[in-house]
Amino acid sequence: MRHAPIAGVLCLTALACFNNLAKAEDAPKDNKAFTTPKSQVVDLGAEIDGMAGRQLRMRLLKIEPGGHIGIHSHKDRPATVYFVQGTDTVIQADGPSKTFHPGDMSSATKDTMHWHRNDGKDDVLLIAVDVFHPKK
Repeated sequence: MRHAPIAGVLCLTALACFNNLAKAEDAPKDNKAFTTPKSQVVDLGAEIDGMAGRQLRMRLLKIEPGGHIGIHSHKDRPATVYFVQGTDTVIQADGPSKTFHPGDMSSATKDTMHWHRNDGKDDVLLIAVDVFHPKK
């Protein structure tokens, strides 16, 4: 009888892993009701040795209700995000989802692969800052 709870936990863990794989496979690859109303770029090659071809980029991103930003990787493109308006659900390709609200912040590293979804009634507005290589 002692093994029954452990078996249950193992089954739930396996199910959670399966569901995470399904999320990555089912994630949208396109963008829907997503725009970039404003952006500003600094050419880092002119500012810092060894950064040729890279930009420091800040963008205001807007996801309308029912919209999403398709699954994408941050490999070679670290980023930080400040959530300004709305409720943004960020779904990790290999992990759980997390919901962000105005005032929240997050970051994305080389190991991050995720997508964004607006399930709310208001536009999601977020400010994303990343180091970007436009030709990659």
